[in-house]
Amino acid sequence: MKYIVTINGKNYEVEVEKGQANIVKTTEAAVVPVQEAVPVSAAPTAPAVPAAPAVQNNTVSGEPLKSPLPGTILAVNVHQGASVKKDEVLFILEAMKMETEIKAPRDGVVTQIVVAKGASVSTGDILLALQ
Repeated sequence: MKYIVTINGKNYEVEVEKGQANIVKTTEAAVVPVQEAVPVSAAPTAPAVPAAPAVQNNTVSGEPLKSPLPGTILAVNVHQGASVKKDEVLFILEAMKMETEIKAPRDGVVTQIVVAKGASVSTGDILLALQ
């Protein structure tokens, strides 16, 4: 059986022997319209998690607490208006399959939370504002 497979924007003609999963012949093909859709099984993917965007400039009121490294916010342990103590864990950030605690740099009151659970952040993105 012959199939047209697109990889990185290039079309390839692939010939497969019946009953086998081995590629017998491949040639780079010109763009050829496929007349019949052929189902292809794909590896399951994790469900998408909606992410809240992080603020990347200093538009918060108060002292900004910035992400020390890129990753995904796993937990937000505070709410707006909460009083926090120095070294209290405010966020849990996952980076490279490791969890990092983001702690309060000083005592204060949370005036604004910029990110939500599931948000992807980069180094230096503002997470919250502290008064």
